[in-house]
Amino acid sequence: MAAASPSPSATRRDAAPDDDRPLVQIEEVVLRFGSKTVLDGISFTVDRGDRLVVMGQSGGGKSTLLRLVIGILKPTSGRVLFAGTDIARLSRRQLNAMRARLGMVYQYSALISSLNVRDNLALPLEELTEKSTAEIDELIRARLAAVDMSGSEDKMPSELSGGMRKRIGLARALMLEPELILYDEPSAGLDPVTSSVIDELIIDTSARTKSSAIIVTHEMESAFRIATRMVMLYQGKIIADDTPEKFRNSDNEVVAQFVSGSTQGPIGEAAHERT
Repeated sequence: MAAASPSPSATRRDAAPDDDRPLVQIEEVVLRFGSKTVLDGISFTVDRGDRLVVMGQSGGGKSTLLRLVIGILKPTSGRVLFAGTDIARLSRRQLNAMRARLGMVYQYSALISSLNVRDNLALPLEELTEKSTAEIDELIRARLAAVDMSGSEDKMPSELSGGMRKRIGLARALMLEPELILYDEPSAGLDPVTSSVIDELIIDTSARTKSSAIIVTHEMESAFRIATRMVMLYQGKIIADDTPEKFRNSDNEVVAQFVSGSTQGPIGEAAHERT
């Protein structure tokens, strides 16, 4: 009989992470697809409790960076470490155990359209733990309450608004009590009020669960509301890594243009040169 997969809580106990060590370390990472270099020697860390916002142009490698952290992609060179472990060196079993310590909130929620809310939320626990149906249902009720979606277990994704689907996506990401939650454009397609609600949920979730977060977003208002730290990717490199206040007042011309949304500056000039 095949050995059962370790539960998320057991994985955390076995790992015994050192609280003084960054939760995520990106070390001189290069990523190429054929002749195209997407990431060009980038380095940064995510400390425990950080809400790190990653900014940059569309197609600049932000979402690709999340795929590296979750182990879907491997760097061409350099290392991506989670709690001190090089993700690229993990076996399939070890990678699955590591992923049980992560949560992912996708840009368009990525709910399975043929499953109701209850079954969407149950999937991670059914696949990665040995919890009973009663235990899973109790956790589902708690997670839905945390995102103000109590009583929605029987609803299908098609019955939910965009903001509701975002909330359910967050609830699903919380099912395994992750140490790190990755958010890919959490405010995309939402009206300003709903966007603010999602921002507050991200902040509250981080504080309540003591989890860290990496948030990819183009929305400057959301970015400054959420972030405890920011990095900016530009032409494959990290050109700024600082506090939100320093970003607001940056003397880097690219950062200043991106934050202000101005059409005048080096970003437009670089795009014009490429065409």
